[in-house]
Amino acid sequence: MERDQRKVVLVGTGMVGMSYAYALLNQPVCNELILIDIDRKKAQGEAMDLNHGLPFAQSHMKIRAGDYDECADADLVVICAGVAQKPGESRLDLLQRNADVLREIVQPIVASGFQGIFLAATNPVDIITHIIRDLSGFPPERVIGSGTTLDSARLRYMIGEYFHIDPRGVHAYVVGEHGDSEFVPWSQALIATKSVLELCEEAVGGCQFCDLQAIGEQVRTSAQKIIEAKKATYYGIGMALVRITKAIFDDENSILTVSVLADGQYGLRDVYLGLPAILNRGGVRSILNLNLLDEELEQLAQSAKTLKEFYAQLKI
Repeated sequence: MERDQRKVVLVGTGMVGMSYAYALLNQPVCNELILIDIDRKKAQGEAMDLNHGLPFAQSHMKIRAGDYDECADADLVVICAGVAQKPGESRLDLLQRNADVLREIVQPIVASGFQGIFLAATNPVDIITHIIRDLSGFPPERVIGSGTTLDSARLRYMIGEYFHIDPRGVHAYVVGEHGDSEFVPWSQALIATKSVLELCEEAVGGCQFCDLQAIGEQVRTSAQKIIEAKKATYYGIGMALVRITKAIFDDENSILTVSVLADGQYGLRDVYLGLPAILNRGGVRSILNLNLLDEELEQLAQSAKTLKEFYAQLKI
């Protein structure tokens, strides 16, 4: 990728995709944004609407609807496309249908000569990212998912609220599946350089470990509560995708809990799941090894097992 070029191709102009596009419009992150959707007319309308906001934006990017041949010189392809779950449909059936959809997306992207980075947001994102990697044949450092980036942001916000601290001073992660088996390794949670567990032992601010566990559960169920209230979640993930994009384009070497392919880390192999990883212009530089407690390692292994079992049943 050329360092002075920042071209993004967004596949899927639903609420998640367009929340990402709108967040990009309000931050000087990329130079060019191409919108692709099976409904080309919708993509064209979305491009027009975004362009009309450019006079008020920090960004100077060019925005238009396009086709898969636009991926040839793209730096980043962000996939937000997918099918919704039907009433009574099993998770496995939904996954299989999304795998079939992804084949129709990934093949023309690769055929275009694309040599950049794939970033997936379609749920279930860990398995979707794994499918993209297998379909594309790309090296794993250039196929990543949004993982638990948003979950970790939710966690930091809630810890900040609990301790009355700016969430930017909170350093904590949600790891594992972006879903039911995700968890918070509390042994790694810090406020500045002070362990959250130590703060609880010292009863700082009346902290109790049961309160932390309740926060972890609130994080895990946040999406369900938002969906109950407004049918879908999209603003938070849109911002999370922009944060990942910025880390890549600015060659930041920032640590984010994206969905990455484990290759021996934490004793795990051949599974995509949310882990703290160092991101730069090449994608994933490396996966960070946290000093997890034995019970936390067991939770991570169980999360990985769940994901591998589902993936093994798919026909790719």
